[in-house]
Amino acid sequence: MSIWVCGEVLIDLIPGADGVRVAHVGGGPANTAKALARLGHDVQFIDGISTDDYGVKARAELLVDEVKLDLALTSDKPTCLAIVTLAADRKASYEFKIDGTATFDFGLNWLPDPSVHKPSVLHIGTLVTIVEPGASVLYDWALQVAEFAPIVFDPNIRPSVMGDRDRYQAAVEKWAAISSVIKVSDDDLTWLFPGQPFEEIAKRWVSDGAALVVVTRGVNGSIGYTEGGVEEAHGVKIDLADTVGAGDTVGAIIVEAMIQDGILSLQGAGLKKILIRAAKAAAITCSRAGAQPPYKHELTKI
Repeated sequence: MSIWVCGEVLIDLIPGADGVRVAHVGGGPANTAKALARLGHDVQFIDGISTDDYGVKARAELLVDEVKLDLALTSDKPTCLAIVTLAADRKASYEFKIDGTATFDFGLNWLPDPSVHKPSVLHIGTLVTIVEPGASVLYDWALQVAEFAPIVFDPNIRPSVMGDRDRYQAAVEKWAAISSVIKVSDDDLTWLFPGQPFEEIAKRWVSDGAALVVVTRGVNGSIGYTEGGVEEAHGVKIDLADTVGAGDTVGAIIVEAMIQDGILSLQGAGLKKILIRAAKAAAITCSRAGAQPPYKHELTKI
């Protein structure tokens, strides 16, 4: 059985030192797939991948990291682009070119049958869970997958794509309700549920059935909420390049723990150990330009 990661692979156009934008393969789910593969796990990435130059670049980079693309769709539609702006603190914001792209070309006619492949876990999130018509197709498909594997959901909020907060809330709540694990940033929750304490939201999701909710807080690390209590890990200081892919790396570490130790390990002292490992992995990612998560040997040295 393999890990399934479903969602967008796209091209991040990131400002370089001279101000000229440089093309990096990105997309939250693709970053998570790459992180898991670099940690030595069997990962199938599920998305439409274009035959254009950017798609060829994306496919090549995923394959170099040994992400498997057997279940991906090859499409003649163009690759989605994310125009990245970096703030003074190096935090990234995004403007997306989505319409008519291979990246969001989902259909039940090509999505893999979970009853045949029997994945060990499905990680899904970011824009594919809100961009229609693909989002509704993926939700129906995820319900089928949930009969065989737990779902890890990372909403990775992008208000520039959907500015309607009520619609965004409804979409996130729908996906959260079928997920075993939810990984979400403090920025996501601040925009999505203004004025509501993070702890209140996380505990509500846990009471509704999630085994774990992890709230990432950038340099301040992360907090994990379970039915049994709360665990926290502080951030790791590094020389910051940018924050692209940091949260995606955290998601990969959580999935890794589910695969290696089971979902019951995501609590108490075991959860704290996972969050500490995630903080170290995210710090390595942040020390590099673009989404370049650590390899297994880099984490064993820490």
